[in-house]
Amino acid sequence: MCFKMDPTDDIKMIGKYIRLKTASRLIVASPPSHPSSNPPRHHQLSTAASTRPAGFVQVMTMEIKVLSFPADSPPLLVIAAAKLAGITIPTETSGSAPTFSFSNGSKLQGTYVLLRYIGRVGNFYGQNAYEAGEIDEWLDYTPVFSSGSEFENACTYVDKYLERRTFVVGHSLSIVDIAIWSALAGKGTGQRWDSLRKSKKYQNLVRWFNSLSAEYSDSLDEVTATYVSNRGLGKPTAAKSKEQQGVKGDVSEKGKAGSRPSFEVDLPDAEIGKVRLRFAPEPSGYLHIGHSKAALLNQYFAQRYQGQLIVRFDDTNPAKESNEFVDNLLKDIETLGIKYETVTYTSDYFPDLMEMAENLIRQGKAYVDDTPREQMQKERMDGIESKCRNNSIEENMKLWKEMIAGSERGLECCLRGKLDMQDPNKSLRDPVYYRCNPIPHHRIGSKYKVYPTYDFACPFVDAKEGITHALRSSEYHDRNAQYYRIQEDLGVRKVHIYEFSRLNMVYTLLSKRKLLWFVQNGKVDGWDDPRFPTVQGIVRRGLLVEALIQFILEQGASKNLNLMEWDKLWTINKKIIDPVCPRHTAVIEDRRVLLTLTDGPDKPFVRIIPRHKKYEGAGEKATTYTKRIWIDHADAQLISANEEITLMDWGNAIVKEISRDQDGNVTQLSGFLHLEGSVKTTKLKLTWLPETNELVNLTLVGFDYLITKKKPSDLFLYFYINFNIEAINLKWPKFSSRDTSMYGYGACILELLEEGEDFLDVLNPCTRFETAAIGDSNMRNLKRGEILQLERKGYFRCDVPFTRSSKPVVLFAIPDGRQQAVFK
Repeated sequence: MCFKMDPTDDIKMIGKYIRLKTASRLIVASPPSHPSSNPPRHHQLSTAASTRPAGFVQVMTMEIKVLSFPADSPPLLVIAAAKLAGITIPTETSGSAPTFSFSNGSKLQGTYVLLRYIGRVGNFYGQNAYEAGEIDEWLDYTPVFSSGSEFENACTYVDKYLERRTFVVGHSLSIVDIAIWSALAGKGTGQRWDSLRKSKKYQNLVRWFNSLSAEYSDSLDEVTATYVSNRGLGKPTAAKSKEQQGVKGDVSEKGKAGSRPSFEVDLPDAEIGKVRLRFAPEPSGYLHIGHSKAALLNQYFAQRYQGQLIVRFDDTNPAKESNEFVDNLLKDIETLGIKYETVTYTSDYFPDLMEMAENLIRQGKAYVDDTPREQMQKERMDGIESKCRNNSIEENMKLWKEMIAGSERGLECCLRGKLDMQDPNKSLRDPVYYRCNPIPHHRIGSKYKVYPTYDFACPFVDAKEGITHALRSSEYHDRNAQYYRIQEDLGVRKVHIYEFSRLNMVYTLLSKRKLLWFVQNGKVDGWDDPRFPTVQGIVRRGLLVEALIQFILEQGASKNLNLMEWDKLWTINKKIIDPVCPRHTAVIEDRRVLLTLTDGPDKPFVRIIPRHKKYEGAGEKATTYTKRIWIDHADAQLISANEEITLMDWGNAIVKEISRDQDGNVTQLSGFLHLEGSVKTTKLKLTWLPETNELVNLTLVGFDYLITKKKPSDLFLYFYINFNIEAINLKWPKFSSRDTSMYGYGACILELLEEGEDFLDVLNPCTRFETAAIGDSNMRNLKRGEILQLERKGYFRCDVPFTRSSKPVVLFAIPDGRQQAVFK
């Protein structure tokens, strides 16, 4: 469902719980309205019922005497809603629109007026005012199912929307669910829907329909048996995806986790209503596509188990962190539509963490070590105990106070856990818990000179905040034992770890350190540069968050390595934007060619035509028709003398004369209109623009990858998947020097991939391409963030809208999953 947006406002757009910024999202017209050209009529108390609380209470206290409706068109959605609400209403047939007659003589008329009344009385109108607003928007859209030509388009849209939802609005049944269910099961569409639901075309919609049919079978079967057919609903048709990677469609016992859509696996020991998760980014950069997977997985499981999700900033390294990153991470989280209970910071627990650290020292479970870092790493690798390991508690406390003071002596030290220096898992070989850092913290200033490591802080804070399941990417699998050991030593509650695979994209660096290098060295315009894999970057390039969510959902919660092509993501995006984005026309400035139509209009005239021929909601545009028109040079080169061509949105023309320069380039064309000609017989269908001074200057911008290496290489990827460590050591000797067991093989491999010596050698020298063009006059009205299609040139997102004639409108090319944009 699409909505008109004010470009200055934040609006939550109905579509897979996505929160949008208009500066970075599709801006199109309102959803289809009620089929009637006239607004629905309210009778007698209907105005009070819909606008004045006092009137609403008055209507609620009245008894519905009878529901009357035409015999051939019973209002199934109203009858079903009343049945589910437990409201018994006598019925009778009449020649007028569906009407409630109340005991005091008052009446309400109109199917959706009655449905809204039942929704309010039966508590099916959402849990708050915002959900009620969403319900109203959906009810405006629902009548589209009754339009035969739009039925399957509506099914497609709602199917995509329901991909991660059990109910259309919120987390409980509402009149929107009843309305859409009734639209599918009703007399005019029931047989058509029965046929479609047996296919695999609308898996999410079928899952949702089956779930409601099973959950409320007694009431719904009775309604359909009475008003639709004699067969009722029958047995719900199963709809499972071929690869079972997306949402499960099985309907199971109410209250069990299986009754909600899920990835292929369940969270261990998860109970409905008792799951608490956290998304915990470090505020050292902007959110990128890899982080998005973690955020969306956390939200998915929180919603599936009707639990809670919090956002926690793991701000334990003041050298890398800033308030700028905090603010933009929250912005990105909002863009993804992540719904969280609260925002917390690891720094909120610094006093508790220091107290726990001191307790470990006093218990002999931690010690202060002044061994140089490189020597410490080597000793851990070789299983050699530090010379400080057996220092007395008194000595450790003395050095710990030096660390807290940030003295010269303290800066030489770190606090290490006393675990097991002989453990085969080297992450358990006395890991570092605290380090000195005199740099002021972005939140608390210079209060502390020592900061906990992430590995020490995370297990404690997870337990302290009541987290039940910590989602972590699988390359850190070997550090799970360390996580549990720290919780054990601290005496806190154990938190379940659930692993998922890290998302990797070809030709893409996800290291925040490397991304920062691009920003600091002016290789990009900032963290929101369209070439960046950040959420702000890919959204600015024209990706809808809805497409990103679908892309990640299709991968599921597998622990297998994901090395994904960008083309797949952009293909999903195209399928979403193509049916609704408006069409416009542009001609490349360079060597554009003038075609003179000898019988063309002496006086220009204007026609109003749709911006999208198949989507009325895109609005209209004014097209000017003139005697002389501009066409692209590349098109002109293809035309032969006396050839009949089609001018799109006008008709056929025959080109009689072609003028060329000494190099053979076409410079001018002349011909005449042949509007009675058939477009089916022409080879060339060309876009064109009138010769007027109303045309808009454009800059079309295309982008390429920032690096030229498809990382990791296919060979390295094979080794990574199979963990053939000996072969990796032979092929990449640097890997053998890594403390793989300390950090996990996966983490070390990915670290190598990100920091390889050839990083600067694989920089792409040219990643931004600009092409000057002219566009139709309607493009003066484009808003920043609006997505459009330039016919025969591709999809674009408006980055800089029209302000004055001398400043071009800037359009960013959106990949379509097939090839890079070539402007011609």
